[in-house]
Amino acid sequence: MAIVAGTFTTYATKGIREELSDVIYRITPTDTPFMSNAGKGSVDNTFFEWQQDSLAAVDGANAKLEGDDASFTTPAATTRVGNYAMISNKTLVVSGTDERVKKAGRKSEIAYQMAKRSSEIKRDMETILLANAIGNAGAAGTARVTAGLLAWIRTNTDKGATGADPAAPNPYPQGLRTDGTQRAFTETILKNVVQLAWAAGGSPSTLMVNGPQKQVVSGFSGIAQIRHMAEGQKPASIIGAADVYVSDFGAISVVPNRFQRNRDAFVLDFDLVEVDYLRPFQTIELAKTGDAEKRLLQVEYGLRVKHEGGLALAADLT
Repeated sequence: MAIVAGTFTTYATKGIREELSDVIYRITPTDTPFMSNAGKGSVDNTFFEWQQDSLAAVDGANAKLEGDDASFTTPAATTRVGNYAMISNKTLVVSGTDERVKKAGRKSEIAYQMAKRSSEIKRDMETILLANAIGNAGAAGTARVTAGLLAWIRTNTDKGATGADPAAPNPYPQGLRTDGTQRAFTETILKNVVQLAWAAGGSPSTLMVNGPQKQVVSGFSGIAQIRHMAEGQKPASIIGAADVYVSDFGAISVVPNRFQRNRDAFVLDFDLVEVDYLRPFQTIELAKTGDAEKRLLQVEYGLRVKHEGGLALAADLT
């Protein structure tokens, strides 16, 4: 193989224009299924409270004499619980020159970077809301912290040896969940926590797990539509994803979440969880102190668990 003598090639050419795509490719995950499915509310204080109640125990011997005089019992008081709203933010400073020069893939560096930070702060929030973290009132030198979901769920749990559920909120969660000895996630464990949530009066509709546990759940016998029947003489195709688990108490959507711990599997009723905002997402243009543009993306929010008795947790999974 040889080229014609005297051929002028690109290796010697000067002034070839660069070829830079106007598309910026990004693979980093941004989906936040807990925040996306939970309710959204607003509050007017850094500490927000709500009341919880339940019916009296069933009386299977509720038979009275004809003409009997009425007897009275003191009704149980409601339980008052609460949580703190915390502040999360992202900052940006871009030089005036960088904002002005012509760039590939975006017209404005500020707009592009702020869009990235919007996705980043939502990922932070998703992780915080699902964390094993107690509430913190904060102080002059201490940031407030909202108690995460793992600090709330204590009634309907299936945990490993040495594991312990958090204490009841007083009036907000002040005790962490104690992680126990890890064990394999089995369908027996899942059935147990679903039954516990249902027996307590909940309507579990979602199983939220990390990637490794999602693959484990795909092997459970209760998975619906694991095979898709093709028409005619075509063979059936196997579908590897577990999207719906058919429990004894109804269908449960199986939702993967990259931002929760591998060792936890949440059984949720999204009607019972809510993200409340003291200050919703806002972009603040900060004062200039030189030849640069400054931005602050900020949100103040907290987790409301309306009643943890309708939720469940399979803990300490390998």
